Amino acid sequence: MAKTKKTKKQRKRVINREYRNIMLLFTGLFVLMTGYLIYFQVVKSRATINNSYNARLETFEHQVIRGNILSSDGQVLACTEVDAEGKERRVYPFDSAFAHVVGYSQFGKTGIEALGNFQLLTSSAPFMEKFIHELKGEKNRGDSLITTLDVTLQMAAYEALGNHKGAVIVMEPATGNVRALVSKPDFHPEQILSDWPTLSSSSDGVLLNRATQGLYPPGSVFKSVTLLAYLREHRLMADGYTYQCDGKVTAGDFSIRCYRGKQHGELDLKKAYAKSCNSAFAEIGTTLDVKEFRTLSKELLFDAELPLELPYSKSLFQLKESDTEAIRMMTAIGQAETLVTPMHMAMLTSAAANKGVLMVPRFLEQTENYLEDTIVERYPVTTYGPLFSVDEATVLKEYMRAVVEDGTASALQSERYTAAGKTGTAEYSNDKSKSHAWFAGYAEGEKETLVVCVIVEGAGSGSEYAVPIAKRIFDTYYQ
Repeated sequence: MAKTKKTKKQRKRVINREYRNIMLLFTGLFVLMTGYLIYFQVVKSRATINNSYNARLETFEHQVIRGNILSSDGQVLACTEVDAEGKERRVYPFDSAFAHVVGYSQFGKTGIEALGNFQLLTSSAPFMEKFIHELKGEKNRGDSLITTLDVTLQMAAYEALGNHKGAVIVMEPATGNVRALVSKPDFHPEQILSDWPTLSSSSDGVLLNRATQGLYPPGSVFKSVTLLAYLREHRLMADGYTYQCDGKVTAGDFSIRCYRGKQHGELDLKKAYAKSCNSAFAEIGTTLDVKEFRTLSKELLFDAELPLELPYSKSLFQLKESDTEAIRMMTAIGQAETLVTPMHMAMLTSAAANKGVLMVPRFLEQTENYLEDTIVERYPVTTYGPLFSVDEATVLKEYMRAVVEDGTASALQSERYTAAGKTGTAEYSNDKSKSHAWFAGYAEGEKETLVVCVIVEGAGSGSEYAVPIAKRIFDTYYQ
């Protein structure tokens, strides 16, 4: 009898334990679901609503007149005009100048029109005004987006690029603020509907934002990466490096020539970089540890996600340990299969100019109500993290400064600012006479330090075509 009672108690304890475990399981699931719903509502709600497939956006557009997009100093970059019959028209006062960065809002949305879609279709107008509009069945005015874009710098970059295909990016390395972003060929955002058949079928890729999505062989601007790889292997010491440049370097039956066959003579490492000596850097490429080179490329965000809100392409670094000496030589001078976006080059240059720390590229400063007297939301300056050590950044800046003082970017010498950077001339086809012109650099003066990255498609050398564009921007900014 006692044994039976004991058995019943044991069975009851087992059943109670099972009930308790089931209750704990369901309680845990409930807590997880609640946490996810809170995360979804607070953190992810805007991204979800802003998704172009979300039907709620259509509801917003029936209730709110799309808000304005403004430059950092309050100039209107995009606005919605409403006629007497209530018909809306999206207007872009600067025509094509901001086409790719501001984007368009019809036939889909791109650029800042897409990035800030939620804010532009949200109204923070005064309560009574919204109440009266709703009683009348009228739309409320959407909020205004204040961007980081500078009209003066955007127009300087736009005009300097002229009729060339290519891209220009201007940003502040200390904040990540993008002050200008130009891509050509361009289009008129107001005519996107009527011109769509032509634009969408264009062989020139008119709708492509070349600044963030264009992939190009970097040519000699990539020598900054090769330089860093060499310096890391030699603990930032280059005192023992010398090279005799005779205009070309040969490996087996393969040769690499310096630009236009220039013979640079005896060089130390800094002068080889300043003069952009292909022979010296191709030879360096044969000595580098490929595994370490690949590790560095990953640290510098090649083949990786970028901290960028606009659509972009991943830069590619394809060198393998099994590759031939010729491929290693070509890779070291920014050719072979290495491809990079202008925005990525601008970000690498910004990190170098900012003691090695990359700031997340920033396009939006704040949202205001349409009366521009109430700040709805501020968007913080965000640190991505270090790409280089402070010592590495210091050395890179020293070498980039030499390019201006005694190298291929000497045209950037000025009494108003101190410039530094790297030029590039990148071959992109079997026709060796054709090349893209590159410049990636920065200038320091009485105002904020400014980074400029330029790519001019098929133009020629970086010093002849890209540097003058950078100079015009620096001159405009530091005037």
